[in-house]
Parts: sequence; structure tokens; C-alpha cells
Amino acid sequence: MKTQSDPNNESMATRVALHPFLAGISPTQLALLTDCAMAAHFKPGQIILREGEVANRFYLIESGRVVLESGESLGEPLVVETITAGDLLGWSWMFPPYVWNFTARAVEPTEAIFFYGTILREYCERDPSLGYQLFKRMAPIMLKRLQGARKKMIAVHAHAEALEPVILEQ
Repeated sequence: MKTQSDPNNESMATRVALHPFLAGISPTQLALLTDCAMAAHFKPGQIILREGEVANRFYLIESGRVVLESGESLGEPLVVETITAGDLLGWSWMFPPYVWNFTARAVEPTEAIFFYGTILREYCERDPSLGYQLFKRMAPIMLKRLQGARKKMIAVHAHAEALEPVILEQ
């Protein structure tokens, strides 16, 4: 647990408060979020989270670039979306069964704010308005990503069908 006199906490509080995802959230809620936050750094190629594994955290991207991929177990993964500065990475920590829906991989050096989702879920239970504020911000992102994944899958399927040989009856 960080204390208010900790200089690292003050800079983290500023980073949390300035991230676009949290614009307009109350000072009390920012303090709860800051309590669960720490700096994270990722190198190019580093896996940040993996599809199917336990979801217990999320990130607010400050700089760099991360790709969301799906279907690694089927061969070459499909890139669903690219996430950059100002974006949220990871919403599965908030919803049972708390399992990642995508794999996230840094494609360039990336700086982010890491949040402990399991602790934050407890805070949301005690302060439902915090949970509501986070949900309001996450819902459009979830919808956009799931629709993006759907469109990519349809495009891949259409491309695969176009490549199948046509058998002419004689």
C-alpha cells in the first residue's frame, strides 16, 4: 500500500489522473485507482497477456504500440486491433470467468500503468459508483473490439472460401 507522502505515489497519481480513459472521474475514485497502480514497461515482442489465461489486471497505455491477437492455437494468430497511447488494455478482469479473450503483444517499447484488477474488483464491490464509472468507460471499448474481431473473422472466412478450388460437375 502506498502512502500520500511517497513521491512515487504522487507521480503515479498524476499519471493516473491525466490518462484520457479516466477523464472526469472523481478525486476519491482516482485515489482508489492510484492505490492499485504501478508503472509497467514492455519490450517489443513481449507478451503482456495471453488468451485463455486468468485475467487479473489491466493497463492504461501511455506510449508505444500493442497488438491484440486471437487464434494462436489455430496457427498464425489474427491481429484484431492495435492499441496505442491513451487506450485501455484488458477488460476481462472485470467479468467472470476472468479469462483473457485475446493475446496482447508489444510491437514497440511500451509504457503503461498497471492496475491490480483483483483488488480493484473489491473496491468496486464496496463502491458501486466506481464500478459503474469503469464499466461506462469499458463498455464502448469492449463493443468496438468485439465488433472488430467479428469483422476480421468474417473477412478471413470469406478470403478462405475464395481460395477453395471450385469443382465443376461433368
